[in-house]
Amino acid sequence: MRRPASGPSTRSVAVSSSVFALAWLVFFTALQWSVVRYRIPIVAALTAATIALAWWQWSGWRVRLTRPAAALVLAGSALATLAVPLFSYLAPTGLAVATTVLVVAPLLAAVLLGARGSRAAWAAGLVAVVGYAACAAIAVISSPRPRIDVWVSLQQASDGLARGENFYAMTWTGSPGVKDAFTYLPWTAVLLAPGRWLFGDIRWALAFWTLVAVAGIWALARGAGSRPAGSSAGRDWVWTAATVTALLVFAPGTLTQLDQAWTEPLLLAGLVWWAVLVQRDRAWWAVIPLALACASKQHLALLLPVLLVWRPFGWRRAVATGALTGALIAPWFLASPPDFVHDTISLLVGFHPIKFANTLYLLALNTFGVTLPFAVTGVVVLGTLAAVCWTVWRRQPALAEVLRWLALVLLVANLVNKQAFYNQFWLVGALVVASLDLSADPRPGPESTDQADPGTPLAAGDQPAARDLR
Repeated sequence: MRRPASGPSTRSVAVSSSVFALAWLVFFTALQWSVVRYRIPIVAALTAATIALAWWQWSGWRVRLTRPAAALVLAGSALATLAVPLFSYLAPTGLAVATTVLVVAPLLAAVLLGARGSRAAWAAGLVAVVGYAACAAIAVISSPRPRIDVWVSLQQASDGLARGENFYAMTWTGSPGVKDAFTYLPWTAVLLAPGRWLFGDIRWALAFWTLVAVAGIWALARGAGSRPAGSSAGRDWVWTAATVTALLVFAPGTLTQLDQAWTEPLLLAGLVWWAVLVQRDRAWWAVIPLALACASKQHLALLLPVLLVWRPFGWRRAVATGALTGALIAPWFLASPPDFVHDTISLLVGFHPIKFANTLYLLALNTFGVTLPFAVTGVVVLGTLAAVCWTVWRRQPALAEVLRWLALVLLVANLVNKQAFYNQFWLVGALVVASLDLSADPRPGPESTDQADPGTPLAAGDQPAARDLR
């Protein structure tokens, strides 16, 4: 794919990166505020984010990470941690220490990312990883028994798995919410159980899978920066990886995500490593992490039609992913079809709306007293999916753009759902920032070029698609 005859100007790069930074902060600050409360401004912010992402995708707007934008996001994240209500079950001392880490670490990362040289970028990445690991440890130790049914069901499902029991037929003891259903697909329990078996808490495994996703982010950045020796892209992939990592692990609300045992980091790990393997011409191997993610949570099935029409992955691999997903969940389905269908489908479809879900469904219900028919949600989600599939089929975009199309499908599905919370929206933001990992350089491009320069960075979405991703 040839570059346009003229690159984006320094001013346009600065504007686009600043707009992205502000949108990121508004999105995640609203999400931190959303736990556990419903507010119309939160719904408005999430709706605006959906419109902005759709416009970005259909317009082909280019976003490139810059040092000022990275500093703005990280400083804003630290401020949001202090200023916006943060829900957690941590003890006061643990909360104070974790909050301090989530303020100091992103500010330190911002300073290091603002410096020149690869050593500073490596140090920023180390600060991000160590800071996140410290917060994860503090959350688990300071909140050993969070009062949320997700944690209870995952803990006890892990125990049942160790005993060879079918966790879809179990009843949870001490659950503050759902007591008689395991609402995830089975590989959520399988992949998180080692945290319970080895260290007593599945959240250790969630932290591990988050770091696996971070490793994938570095692999993506290195793949995008593997250009001729001495090129700016080759020099600055470390900066890009460190920046994306810091933006992700220090996003407002991270501490709540850790405390509540929300499972989306597991899904992100599968999707990021799918992208890494596709990027490296290992698309058949990419079926494995994608199938593991699809066998962990139901709504990822929405992504397969998009990948089916994208030729670098293609219909054969999409079908193979579906088949492998089916094989992975088959043992639990065959053990007790009624229990499996009840827990993973029937219960969720018929579940009552939760009043602090900040979605358009709850806006209609809480503000206007209107219960939207299930068909309305279906039409919006399937209509969006059809439009995205058609666009991807026509454009055959680069990998970075595909990640954002996947994020848009999930974002629309969340926005019109009756049960969508911080964790589901977090996955959307994570996919978007991971797509920026495929932008090769933090510096703006030249004012204009008559011919593609192998040392000139590509904006997110400009990496070659079908030619290099066979």
